Amino acid sequence: MKTVKFLISLFTLTTLVACAQMNSSLVAPAGIATNDHEALIKHYEGLAKHAKIKLEENKAILEAYEARPYYYGRQGLDLQSHTSANIREHARTLKQSLEFANLHKRLAMEQQKKLNKTADASDHNLTLENTEHFDNKGL
Repeated sequence: MKTVKFLISLFTLTTLVACAQMNSSLVAPAGIATNDHEALIKHYEGLAKHAKIKLEENKAILEAYEARPYYYGRQGLDLQSHTSANIREHARTLKQSLEFANLHKRLAMEQQKKLNKTADASDHNLTLENTEHFDNKGL
């Protein structure tokens, strides 16, 4: 009895995992390092541009379906529904891509500020050491 329950739960879990939606388009690409914010900005802006193009195409298609539904017969409602779902998905992808691009822009600015601060601090330390060294020469 326990093995039957275990097998049923295992089958259910496997089915749920297999059917889970995964949007791989918003996952950072494998060829880009996580701290390379400039490349990630370009990647996400490219995704946003592609999603915007697809969004506009699907909006035009939906307008055509709604303008002449009698052209499409019984499948017309299915086509409208499918196109509306595509519009929602492309709009979501566009929004998320722009959010990720903005996030990486902020992270790139913070990273640049940190690099500038450490460079300024190291220059400042060298200047102080050199002046102390020259002051001791006069004694």
